Amino acid sequence: MPSPIDPFTPAVELAAAIRRKEVSPVEVVDCCLERMDEFDPRLNAFCHRADDDVRKAASAAADTVARASSVDDLPPFHGVPLPIKDLLDVAGWPTTHGSAGATRAPAATSEAVVRRFVDAGFVLLGKTTASEFGALPFTESEALGISRNPWDPDRTPGGSSSGAGVAVAAGMAPLAHAEDGGGSIRIPASCTGLVGLKPTRGLVTSTTVSVEGLGTSGVLTRTVADTAATLDVLARHDPAAWWSPPTARRSFAAALQAPAPAGLRIGVLSDSPIDGIRVHPACTAAVDVALRTLESAGHHIVDTRLPLPPTDELVAAFTTIWNIGGAGIPLADPDRVEPHNRALRDAARSVGSWAYAEAVKKTQQLSRRIVEGFLAGFDLLVTPTMACLPPLVGAWRAGVHDDPLRALQNSYPMGVFTSVFNVTGQPAISVPLHHDDATGLPVGVQIVAAPWREDLLLQVSRSLELAHPWIDRRPPVS
Repeated sequence: MPSPIDPFTPAVELAAAIRRKEVSPVEVVDCCLERMDEFDPRLNAFCHRADDDVRKAASAAADTVARASSVDDLPPFHGVPLPIKDLLDVAGWPTTHGSAGATRAPAATSEAVVRRFVDAGFVLLGKTTASEFGALPFTESEALGISRNPWDPDRTPGGSSSGAGVAVAAGMAPLAHAEDGGGSIRIPASCTGLVGLKPTRGLVTSTTVSVEGLGTSGVLTRTVADTAATLDVLARHDPAAWWSPPTARRSFAAALQAPAPAGLRIGVLSDSPIDGIRVHPACTAAVDVALRTLESAGHHIVDTRLPLPPTDELVAAFTTIWNIGGAGIPLADPDRVEPHNRALRDAARSVGSWAYAEAVKKTQQLSRRIVEGFLAGFDLLVTPTMACLPPLVGAWRAGVHDDPLRALQNSYPMGVFTSVFNVTGQPAISVPLHHDDATGLPVGVQIVAAPWREDLLLQVSRSLELAHPWIDRRPPVS
């Protein structure tokens, strides 16, 4: 029997319907599980399902709604399902880190980010696929298989939050947890036609700081409103963290209700920050759509250039830190780690602590130079999210037998515009502003703001969403 629930209903609207008792958490979860049964065998978004746990949590959430003296007593996302990327621990569930070499022992405790989701009322829906240790922008692995794009299953959905993007785009979940250390929220957002925000460094804390602060958690959603409301859940002051700002005085959801300031200075970066990478015309066209819309709204397009360092400096600084991404992950069989991650581990171990500290300092110096130029030149920067359309499955394999690190180098067109802002720590969002007529694929635009200006980023993204609505777009496999 078909579910009475539209599987593409935004999370904020689902939460409101649950509070009004128009739909129960059990019905919402059943809808998600049924769609997972239907579509996941072909798309491979989920690597761990615990349907009995999920139904039990949904039933408990429904009982809480029935007993509540006031719906105002319920947390903001009470009863809304949300899957977790399989790089974070959930108590009682295994964490594979996308690796055949990782232990499959159930986690003893949940990661801090996961606990925040639970405190907000979310029902954990299972765990989604990711590339091994989150090192690559696609999931095609021995451990978890191939995750496929619902817009074209012969193509990747991006990554490393691959399953998260697939789950939301195909209507298997209303939103999904994701992480971003080089573009892993924004890349799948672009590939699958979703909204993906990487917050400012330190705004969303985890149990430990990920790769010197390059990485952070967030969500993939269908709407800017869902992104804003979920950021309110995640961006809470964490006194136990190494660094954590005070909780914002005004919620991000409330900021979204105010219009963006007029007359913003909009910078443009449409050429690749790394020499030799050609930007696909559809990605350039997406930027043009954004610029025309912003200019018509009264903002000013400026020709000031972002002061990027030479390619070799930027790549060297980023990769020295990126090489340690697999550190601290418990392995049952290190020999089953994928060749590119073994090569990264070998490279990391060849660098002494003194040289590593120098590389971190150099990265901070480069970051300061970029951010100071940004602040002097403009309020927002518009770029393509990727330099390419979603690649075909297996396209990354060229040359990897001779050099395993070619897997990363072949992926540069996917992350060339996103990874810069993991280095600077600035907030950046991908919005699905464009569709390529030739392929029917979604094409994202990245918008970058000054540190701590998620409010401005969300306001402008909302104005683009109103000008070019994308909520009703559906991939063929959904």
